[in-house]
Amino acid sequence: MSKKTVFITGGAGFIGLHVIPLLLEKGYRVRIFDNMSRGNRDRVNELVATGDVELVEQDVRYGGAVHNAMKGCSHVIHFATVSINKSIADPYESIDINMVGNHNVFAAAADHGVERLVFASSASVYGNPKKLPMHEDDPLNPLTPYCISKRAGEDLLGFYQRTKGLSWIALRFFNVYGPGQKIEAYYTSVINTFIQRLRAGQPPVIDGKGEQSMDFIHVADLARAVVAALECERDNMPINIGTGIDTSIAQLAKILIQAVGVNVEPIFNPREVLVTRRAADITRAREVLGWEPTITVEEGMADLVKTAGVA
Repeated sequence: MSKKTVFITGGAGFIGLHVIPLLLEKGYRVRIFDNMSRGNRDRVNELVATGDVELVEQDVRYGGAVHNAMKGCSHVIHFATVSINKSIADPYESIDINMVGNHNVFAAAADHGVERLVFASSASVYGNPKKLPMHEDDPLNPLTPYCISKRAGEDLLGFYQRTKGLSWIALRFFNVYGPGQKIEAYYTSVINTFIQRLRAGQPPVIDGKGEQSMDFIHVADLARAVVAALECERDNMPINIGTGIDTSIAQLAKILIQAVGVNVEPIFNPREVLVTRRAADITRAREVLGWEPTITVEEGMADLVKTAGVA
């Protein structure tokens, strides 16, 4: 039997490069579709050298390029996106890549009759939650062009499911972290800033009381969820991917102080801070994907500190 090929947009990025080795282990071939504006070329070249990975250096904004490159692929993973903070600074580029790009990938997948499309959605589609943990059926209130495009992406998938029979899963990623992440990544900057200060023997500085929280999910756990979503029996639904635990910024500082091994106390900068909290209800991930996280925040952060932080 010839190997099935997974088409993965943005595959040369942080999460994609953690997913691809798992796909190769499962016997898939992989076609990376990436404009390489932020991709890790050295790592991609290593993967291409295996003989089971190819790189198409192109942009998701060009529908014809997406359609042609997807020929012969059985599965699609759509990661290509503009980050949340960049989407506020430049809404035009964000809408172009995130909205038009989403549509080009989904339309091509429907035309080619792929077996399954997995879309990287985001917990940010919920906006500021009214309650924790956050469940997939909670009201959505996306606040930035990035978050709006993720919600619209889920709606577009529903359209192609109804009209063309596209089979999809949208994974709502919570706060992804791990080795190889760019330091300017929206959710990683606080981790990286704390680590840098602690390594210099300085205490981390926290705005407000540090009550704002995130649900930190390690990229290795998240990558397993992506592969599970590619192969699970049920489809056509969003699924939260997090740990179900909200870690406050104050707790994060303590975890990192311990991981770095310095004797300091955080400094609190008293000012008004919008306290947002996040924790995923991961019941659906357990039931539909047979998945659950295995790496605690303490273990993951200690590992991050050991591996010299983020790239």
